[in-house]
Amino acid sequence: MIKNIYSMIRVSYLLLRQCGIGLEFKRIRHSFGGVYLYIKDLQKYRDIQTGSNFPINSRHLQPYIHDRYEEAGQIGGHYFHQDIWAAKKIKIANPSNHYDIGSRMDGFISHLLVFRDVNFIDIRPMKENIKGLSFVQDDATTLSQFEDGSVESLSSLHVIEHFGLGRYGDPIDPDAHIKFANALQRVLKPGGKLYISTPCGIERLCFNAHRVFNPQSFLNLFPQCKLVEFSCVMDNGEFIEMADIDTVATQTFGLGLFELERL
Repeated sequence: MIKNIYSMIRVSYLLLRQCGIGLEFKRIRHSFGGVYLYIKDLQKYRDIQTGSNFPINSRHLQPYIHDRYEEAGQIGGHYFHQDIWAAKKIKIANPSNHYDIGSRMDGFISHLLVFRDVNFIDIRPMKENIKGLSFVQDDATTLSQFEDGSVESLSSLHVIEHFGLGRYGDPIDPDAHIKFANALQRVLKPGGKLYISTPCGIERLCFNAHRVFNPQSFLNLFPQCKLVEFSCVMDNGEFIEMADIDTVATQTFGLGLFELERL
């Protein structure tokens, strides 16, 4: 009974956070301090603004009160490390054609477009016309528009953990991640490279956000590939290059970075 009540409270809290109503006590404390400092800075600027080309006008006030508490640049985290890791590898390999499935357009894909053209695959339509980017609309769990062994270079970063959970409007399918892994192996040509990342650690389903994989069970999804390199991002944000496969297995929400080669 107590366990069920705890679960209900936890889920309610997470739902409230998604709606912007959650209690984040550190942010609340910073809010009070930030408001005080904003008013203090506003008054100081007003007192010394004589002759300024940019006088204070109350109609145009736009308070930002949390930036002063953030670290410079906000460097780190899964996306920062994975995007650099994969982009470097693709730049060095320089395949004649590279395909990506579902990675962030305003992160990893924009990294690649700096130095090469990219073929981007997604089940959702895409209206934008971006120089250097070719779009293919396809279901990644089947990749029906691609022949067997037709792709030499493929990436998919922070994507596979979401398939089949309905978060992005996709059909509910507990085996969607398995179907996706099978489709990737089918379309890769022998010797072709796959750069793929996913949350790794204590294996579990966090419905409907994502799955967290044990890194070895994730590798078991790709029997037709060999592991070329495993790197990871730990819970504390540390990036470890050429890591041991078990390094991230005990983490809560680490990130596994897998470079695989089709046999």
